[in-house]
Amino acid sequence: MRTILNIIWVVFAGWVLFLGYVVAGILLCIPIVTIPWAIASFRLAGYAFWPFGRRVVEKPTSGVGAFLGNIIWVVLAGWWLAIGHILSGLALCITIIGIPMAIADFKMVPISLMPLGKDIVSTRRGPFDAK
Repeated sequence: MRTILNIIWVVFAGWVLFLGYVVAGILLCIPIVTIPWAIASFRLAGYAFWPFGRRVVEKPTSGVGAFLGNIIWVVLAGWWLAIGHILSGLALCITIIGIPMAIADFKMVPISLMPLGKDIVSTRRGPFDAK
């Protein structure tokens, strides 16, 4: 089911959001000082392209540096990407099949605003995971 949702997601919204994150990452690579934010943008591009089957968790080691970095991120690229998620989520709400994808889109708004201090992990359980 995750694969089907991801394929529908890529067709209707994922590729546009992916391109937004990639463009933001490329622009953030131009000044050398903002390369850490560019890396975060490229990491989020993969999540925006293929979100189902993965989730966002807090890094236990993040602190004040991640908070300050997130403030800079919001100013540089975060608010543009959050607006993109909100607009595409509203567009996806028009159809019944788009509602689950719109919910996923709205769940990405907080990470698009504050990506530092968070990890994207798979929700799949492996054969050696604790039960």
